[in-house]
Amino acid sequence: MAITQLSVYLENKPGTLSQVINTISDAGINIRALSLADTRDFGILRLIVSDVQATRAILDDQAFATETEVIAVKMSDKAGALGNILKILEDESINIEYTYAFTSPSREQACVVFRVGDTKAAEKVLNTYGEITLNDEDLKDLL
Repeated sequence: MAITQLSVYLENKPGTLSQVINTISDAGINIRALSLADTRDFGILRLIVSDVQATRAILDDQAFATETEVIAVKMSDKAGALGNILKILEDESINIEYTYAFTSPSREQACVVFRVGDTKAAEKVLNTYGEITLNDEDLKDLL
């Protein structure tokens, strides 16, 4: 049930991020979540979008993009919800490589995205503890 994240490698200079975001938006693609990490020479833009294939086709002309399976976990938008999920992963010795989250204020829900070494094992553990993991289609209902 993993979701697909696109990682886009961007040159670290003014206007590069804006160009990619505007190109995606101009194509009518909804950016559901994003994270940007940088190094001295380049940035890694991580995106969850409404249409992965269309976004990939657009980006193939402009930037180097890769697809990665990540776990999206639905949670309530309240204090402590993320801590509960992190405790499960810690107790089961599942290492988190990176994470980011977003909220859906209209539904009082949130979603946390994890990159872990073994996506299927982590999903199984989370589901065993009653946590709801999402796929690409499920995100439409959350937002």
